[in-house]
Amino acid sequence: MIQPDNDETRAKAAACVAAGGIVAFRTDTFYGLGVAPFKRAAVSALLALKGREEGKPILVVISDKDVAARFVKIRSQLFKRLSAHFWPGALTLVVAAQQEVPDELTAGTGTIGLRLPADEEVRAFVRACGGALTATSANRAGEQPARTAAEVAQAFPDELALIVDSGAARTEQPSTVVDVTGAEPRLIREGVLTWQEILAASMRLSG
Repeated sequence: MIQPDNDETRAKAAACVAAGGIVAFRTDTFYGLGVAPFKRAAVSALLALKGREEGKPILVVISDKDVAARFVKIRSQLFKRLSAHFWPGALTLVVAAQQEVPDELTAGTGTIGLRLPADEEVRAFVRACGGALTATSANRAGEQPARTAAEVAQAFPDELALIVDSGAARTEQPSTVVDVTGAEPRLIREGVLTWQEILAASMRLSG
């Protein structure tokens, strides 16, 4: 089940994702569970696997900035400013979602969280799998996020199509999550980037 991150494994992961399977991979923060974001059945299977609470959207990591257009309904000035300043980086931006984005991803909120990781290896993996993957943490609801491939296997001993081992997580913190659907940024979760950094950049960029 656990296989090292290399070209052969990435090809297997891409095939699994294309077939609607769930793979685990190291993101720029912790290990995440990846499915094709526009495959509703795959997203539903992911939700059932995690036992995720209702009303909580699933974030998506993208391989390149232009992939955001598949998900973002309105590219607000705030989104443009913060993405230009912090992407690639550990900032998840919550935006108004395109109509085509499945409700299973948005949890009926009409919004979606997107991140362009700073880690080039992560971006390359996501690119190999179609340019976008869900990246909800690889743990069951209420448990600690997995930081290694072995911890993923402990949490999900039989349910995953593939666990891609890219070494241990490189941070102790999750990404920072900021809602940019309004005129001002709204903090949802503080993580690698501090809220002060976000506010300072927002004020500086809008000045």
